[in-house]
Amino acid sequence: MVIKVMKKRGSAFLIMVILLLVVVAVSISVGSVSVPIRQIIDSVINGTGGSGGIVRDIRIPRVVMGLLVGANLAVAGVLLQGVMGNPLADPGITGISSGASVVVMLVMLYFPKASASIPLYGFVGSMLACSIIYLLAWKDGIAAIRIILAGVAVNAVLGGVTSMISILNSENLTGVLSWLNGNLGKKGWSDVRMLLIYTMVGLVCVIPLSKSCNLLALGDKNAKSLGYNPNVLRILISLVAVFLAGISTAYVGVIGFIGLVVPHISRMIMGTDHKVLLPFSALLGSTLLVLADTLGRTITAPYEIPVGIVMTIIGGPFFLYLLRKDQRRYGH
Repeated sequence: MVIKVMKKRGSAFLIMVILLLVVVAVSISVGSVSVPIRQIIDSVINGTGGSGGIVRDIRIPRVVMGLLVGANLAVAGVLLQGVMGNPLADPGITGISSGASVVVMLVMLYFPKASASIPLYGFVGSMLACSIIYLLAWKDGIAAIRIILAGVAVNAVLGGVTSMISILNSENLTGVLSWLNGNLGKKGWSDVRMLLIYTMVGLVCVIPLSKSCNLLALGDKNAKSLGYNPNVLRILISLVAVFLAGISTAYVGVIGFIGLVVPHISRMIMGTDHKVLLPFSALLGSTLLVLADTLGRTITAPYEIPVGIVMTIIGGPFFLYLLRKDQRRYGH
């Protein structure tokens, strides 16, 4: 039985890697200028080909940003759902991404000279939102249902703040609006390198947390009986989830539903063991976001639909599907 499960998981990982490579190749190839795969390889390896500049300096950085952000948001979603014990939790719905977006938006509009530190401001904004959520949810400990209810309320308030800032700065929103809708475009190799560093730090911190997520899944009483404090585990896991979601939002804006859709699909394929669920979700999140971005810039060409809007169109119906599926738990 164990060998059969391992083979199934191994096959799923292999298929996911192949699918990821195919999506990446297609994403680099298609666009306003179609580039054959052979020419892409020549452009990358030898620097030859008439479309070499487009491939190396525009499309590949955009795809790599999509890979990193997709992995970050998917992993953050898995961690938050583990903390809250709720499959409807994700960085967008719970207000964490909104916290990052409000602070980053303020920096972009009023302190443009500080733009080099925007990822850190994104993390600070996410932390502030998360801290408010935990303070509102705290009552003789942290109950999962109180966290998600507080998160939804905080998300609504921060959404209102974002709208107010937009109205007050309507004349200066040209660049900010594109960012608010979630956009992978106009990112260079310098952005990729910085986000890669932050992502590596975050994902390294995720490695030891898989056991903690599994412990929380057993329930607070069982975790305590094994000598662990569930409140401390929730705070540690939340810190890493907030970091991954915050830096991603700071770079590309608010992209919702990756952290909702991906963990659910991953659990259906891989089961609930976070040791395999987390890495598989990272692969699936990267694949889905790059695919969504490719659709957004091709289906209405020469116009682009920001990837955040594409994910909302995909994720909204999926969210309703989850509510419908779990209506006995969340109300009729």
